[in-house]
Amino acid sequence: MPLLPAALISSMLYFQMVIMAGTVMLAYYFEYTDTFTVNVQGFFCHDSAYRKPYPGPEDSSAVPPVLLYSLAAGVPVLVIIVGETAVFCLQLATRDFENQEKTILTGDCCYINPLVRRTVRFLGIYTFGLFATDIFVNAGQVVTGNLAPHFLALCKPNYTALGCQQYTQFISGEEACTGNPDLIMRARKTFPSKEAALSVYAAMYLTMYITNTIKAKGTRLAKPVLCLGLMCLAFLTGLNRVAEYRNHWSDVIAGFLVGISIAVFLVVCVVNNFKGRQPENGHTHRDNVARMPMINIPRVESPLEKVASVQNHITAFAEVT
Repeated sequence: MPLLPAALISSMLYFQMVIMAGTVMLAYYFEYTDTFTVNVQGFFCHDSAYRKPYPGPEDSSAVPPVLLYSLAAGVPVLVIIVGETAVFCLQLATRDFENQEKTILTGDCCYINPLVRRTVRFLGIYTFGLFATDIFVNAGQVVTGNLAPHFLALCKPNYTALGCQQYTQFISGEEACTGNPDLIMRARKTFPSKEAALSVYAAMYLTMYITNTIKAKGTRLAKPVLCLGLMCLAFLTGLNRVAEYRNHWSDVIAGFLVGISIAVFLVVCVVNNFKGRQPENGHTHRDNVARMPMINIPRVESPLEKVASVQNHITAFAEVT
């Protein structure tokens, strides 16, 4: 496999940094600005789907945002750093892992330690997926404007002024609510659930990393227990959102699907299931075999072919005679 020149490597690195910066900026605009207007969805008078009691601010939840974001950002980083360090120490004795990574990725002129390279690669992809998940979730919330189960407790509509004589009467427009505008706007952004998406994304990415990277003996039971524990924590996070009347079941399920899809796509299509680069020696050997000149082996005639040839000669001689 040909070596990549240093200029091409620098250009690729710069392009990836631009993509990462754009992703972070888009997530920031979705999260902290009013650049994107939330769709105002109407409701029916006294709709039971939105009459749940207000559970309080997000900080009072059993899984507050600070705890969730800290675990989603810190645990995978710690596990990947420890895992890559262990893998590097185990493979360093063979003196093969270092040469493969050095030759294929950067060439002899731009050597980077394989431990640093793999760790930065996996953590960079994970960080990109984390922001991508946030963007997908925020985009869904802005477009749909789905109402929270406790929406009417915050909206505080004046049913008499709105003329709600029947439960089937549909109310639309922002002027129908008399409550706190900021709380009402937050109650309009629930589909899909951001907490469910981020938690399951972190759990799925880390689960696939542990499954594909840790190959040591004696981990046949430890790996399933650890992976199922991570997925269970993500599942419980979604259940907590429903139990506290902060999200509907559909919000949590949609969040799970978004997080799982992004994690599986990045692991399978981008980092190739956390596998190392193919060694150049293997490609060189196959190329040498393909370019090897063919050896002409003399053909050995079988006895049956000799008998058939003699019979053909006799037949031809008889016909001529």
